[in-house]
Amino acid sequence: MTQIDFSGVFPAMVTPFTENNEIDTETLREDAQRLEKAGVDGLVPMGSTGESATLSHAEHVEVVEAVVDAVEDVPVIAGTGSNNTAEALDLSQQAADAGADALLLISPYYNKPEPQGMYEHYEEIADTVDLPQIIYNVPSRTGRNIAVDTAVELADHPNIAGYKAASGDLNRISEVIERTRGKDFSILSGDDGMTLPILAAGGDGAISVVANVEPERACAMVGAALEGDYEFARAIHHELGPLTRQLFVETNPIPVKAAMAMRGYAPERIRSPLTELSEEHREELQARLDELDSDLAEAEATTE
Repeated sequence: MTQIDFSGVFPAMVTPFTENNEIDTETLREDAQRLEKAGVDGLVPMGSTGESATLSHAEHVEVVEAVVDAVEDVPVIAGTGSNNTAEALDLSQQAADAGADALLLISPYYNKPEPQGMYEHYEEIADTVDLPQIIYNVPSRTGRNIAVDTAVELADHPNIAGYKAASGDLNRISEVIERTRGKDFSILSGDDGMTLPILAAGGDGAISVVANVEPERACAMVGAALEGDYEFARAIHHELGPLTRQLFVETNPIPVKAAMAMRGYAPERIRSPLTELSEEHREELQARLDELDSDLAEAEATTE
């Protein structure tokens, strides 16, 4: 199994669609290349931000293949989770065959397994698919936390390489960090607003939504924090704060798709039952993007 450095910034990619509601593979490839050029440390297609819940298995594979084919030097971490262990295993095997370098596995949603069921779910996939795997705790979407004891026990599995933390509970996240120190196990923020606090607690990076829109700033913030320059990291954290908050005024990925369309990166089209960003939030989102563009222009003018 290839070892991957799971530190830094890993954008949770959106999935662009054509006017016929099919995957826009050309735009997807261009977006992957844009993000790689911006300096990100890896790419994560087919997570929640990629609207994985509304794509067929064949479309999952199509997206992963397109991103793998588009990039040269960064790992591709494919979202392959499900609340059905057999389905998650099948998706994981297909992603591996498509060339993914690692897997991101959301915890089983809706059916709310007990800790033993949660452990066995992840263990079966890790035993079967020989790729590094990141377990993903996001109880706001799944209805169930991954117990800290379960996460710590799973960290001993050679194929389970990390934990995406999106519980919003810094105490829980800090305990996972504390109890997995010394293990080959990375903790990645799954909540842009909490990335800096998680890094300060000993985290390793972020699977980020805001990095789709501001990859250079996200990389600068995380890189500074990892190097111990928290003064600079805090400055960027606060600079990005208004945009980060605006990207979650409606269900992700509704706002980030609108932001990317405003920047000209990808069409805003989104699959039902999600809808495009409401008019009441558009002006504020555009204002936040304009502020960041203005700040960048001023900084470039100062250095000339």
